Amino acid sequence: TTITKTIRHCDMLQVEILDPTETRKAANIFHRDGFTIIQSALTADQLVMAQSGADRVITQQMKQIPLDQANRGYARYSFGSQVHHPEWAQLIDNPSILPILEAIWNSSDFVCSGAGGDYSTPGAEIQPLHSDLGDFFNDSLGLVTVKDIPTPFIVVNYLMVEFTQMNGATRFVPGTHRTRTPIPTLEEEPERFKQSFICAPAGTAIVRDVRCWHGGNPNVSNQIRPMLGIGYFAPWYRDSRFEPRLPLQLHQTLSNRAQHLSRFLVEH
Repeated sequence: TTITKTIRHCDMLQVEILDPTETRKAANIFHRDGFTIIQSALTADQLVMAQSGADRVITQQMKQIPLDQANRGYARYSFGSQVHHPEWAQLIDNPSILPILEAIWNSSDFVCSGAGGDYSTPGAEIQPLHSDLGDFFNDSLGLVTVKDIPTPFIVVNYLMVEFTQMNGATRFVPGTHRTRTPIPTLEEEPERFKQSFICAPAGTAIVRDVRCWHGGNPNVSNQIRPMLGIGYFAPWYRDSRFEPRLPLQLHQTLSNRAQHLSRFLVEH
């Protein structure tokens, strides 16, 4: 059953979930909102493999790091760099997503910046809104900020479970990738923002400008809510997020396109 052009109502936020073939429309929505949502972005085999890798790493991390020491707040964890695992590396050259990135940047010369993601476990509280990219211009005259330029950095998040109101689906504030307005604190945040979360099934991809305001919602379910992430830098942008953690042996098993995209991540 197709859900192309479906509008999912998550209280105040209404989002259109697109088919991977709707490349130009996805790019237009991305430029407008700071994110776009793609259904069925993974094959069944890719999803099963990714879920297996996520489960394994979550089990390992949670054995070592108790809930109250999680690195994103109580019961909320970042995966950290995981590009050295094949479950993440398989996503670097996803054919459902790369044409959308090419349409956004009008170029195929972008590069993979790494792989990771995050997860929240039952009991996680609401996460304050934030942006994943600070202002690297530091213009003393205040004439130019990072919000004044085309998107330098995109992360594609792949949902490993269905995101719901109960399990802490991520909320986004559309259009904030280009605003200079300060991000409100949790106390200042209007209720409509707290209700602007994205509900979508496992295997969905959220292609997002990392400048767009977002935050995790409370996980009041009995389910861990993971999403994997693959980052890409614009053809004209680089920063210190490159971590050369992709083993050469694994790199050599990837497609030619994936090898080229991840060339700066290879351990030598």
